Amino acid sequence: MTDEAIGKIKDMLIRGELKAGDRLPPEKELSESLGLSRSSLREAVKALELIRVLDVRRGDGTYVTSLDAKLLNEAVGFVVELHQNRSILELFEVRRILEPATAHMAAGRITPEEVAALRATMDGIDEDTNIEELVAHDLEFHSIIAAAAGNDYLSGLLEALSGDTVRARIWRGITQEKAVAHTLAEHKAIADALERGDAELVRALVTVHISGVENWLRQAL
Repeated sequence: MTDEAIGKIKDMLIRGELKAGDRLPPEKELSESLGLSRSSLREAVKALELIRVLDVRRGDGTYVTSLDAKLLNEAVGFVVELHQNRSILELFEVRRILEPATAHMAAGRITPEEVAALRATMDGIDEDTNIEELVAHDLEFHSIIAAAAGNDYLSGLLEALSGDTVRARIWRGITQEKAVAHTLAEHKAIADALERGDAELVRALVTVHISGVENWLRQAL
């Protein structure tokens, strides 16, 4: 019954009867119009609140969220954080498909300010840098490229696939292998190609970059 209620609310959103920012009708009115019990509707609302489709404001009512791509992808990110090492390999396969294409798009759109921001993420990063700083650098570097591509759904999905926990696991292994300098050299080459607007080279460099980490992880497992 809860699944049915979720489906009916989803249909209202798809049909445009509810839009981003709209307030839902009162519980009694909505349950009657949808032919649902109030308890089923209540459970559906809780579930849709968890995945950031609805926003329950105590004392005010229930609203449709902005339905922003990054907001909705938070649920994907939560699941990704729970994945174990074998599953991380599958995530890297997905990243190997998506990130080169994203970087290819970014090459034609990135601004000089974004290139400068990319280079700034590498300042002060070396073999002695702690895990937290390495993770922050890696997240920011790839996030800037995704944002430069100009596609919110794509950047939101990539962000969800590359959470702090996943990156921390990978970086711990990389630092054990003393490969930070190699990774930074690859980041610099990517930034250089982006600055030149060489989309095909960027795609190739990012493919090699992601594949290298994926291959290291595959051997480690």
